[in-house]
Amino acid sequence: MPTTHVPTRTRRRHPHHDAPDTAAAFRRLAELDEGPEREALRDEIVRAWLPMAARLARQYRNRGEHLEDLEQVARLGLVKAVRRYDPSLGTAFESYAVPTIVGEIKRHFRDHLWGMHVPRRVQELRNRVRTASNELSHTLDGRHPDTAEIAEHANMTTEEAKAGLEALHSFTVLSLDAELSGAPEGGYSLMDTLGRPEPAYDRVVERESLRGRLRALPERERQILYLRFFRGMTQSCIAEQVGISQMHVSRLLSRTCTRLREEVESGVAG
Repeated sequence: MPTTHVPTRTRRRHPHHDAPDTAAAFRRLAELDEGPEREALRDEIVRAWLPMAARLARQYRNRGEHLEDLEQVARLGLVKAVRRYDPSLGTAFESYAVPTIVGEIKRHFRDHLWGMHVPRRVQELRNRVRTASNELSHTLDGRHPDTAEIAEHANMTTEEAKAGLEALHSFTVLSLDAELSGAPEGGYSLMDTLGRPEPAYDRVVERESLRGRLRALPERERQILYLRFFRGMTQSCIAEQVGISQMHVSRLLSRTCTRLREEVESGVAG
């Protein structure tokens, strides 16, 4: 089935130098019913506008995303613009396509590249702060503007400027293994500043589990455990102090410890 050729000549009077003249193709597209011919013509229109989509994507390079991925997002925005554009409204296609493509790119940054969830309002503050900071840097002899200057330039409160500045540094997540800036040579990473489980907490739980069970032991077994584990006495010294053989002390220790361990593990109330 023959398809309509889409002219790719550019109109020099238009601000977008890479904007092809596809007005006739869009009018023809609106007349066609859904089918192979309409789909083929739509694809030709998309290909004609690909250079402009690529140019818009390049405007957002060096912002933490690969250019190839940005170009892919821009193409997606272009396809959406071609499918949704209505020439009967009288608006030039490029006037509709440019904000559609740019919006798709910005949405990609907002939804996929933030290292943590940031509310949309804070993301918008970040964008305003970033723009104001860049504009002020050209008029302040190269120095970075302070928070008050950014707030005044962006027509926002100081608190909003602070939130935007904080979000500006939250775009990516710092690795726990990354060495902290300003740390001395052979310094430490963020991981080194994090707390760790305290082993003594487990010991507290174990002691509380045994407290009632120890009180329930016969006096002689309780005394032997105290001398062995709290006084650090040997079995021979315990045997001499209690008045029994060392072998008997060993059997009592083994039997008592085994019973206590089984009670704790089975959850028997003490």
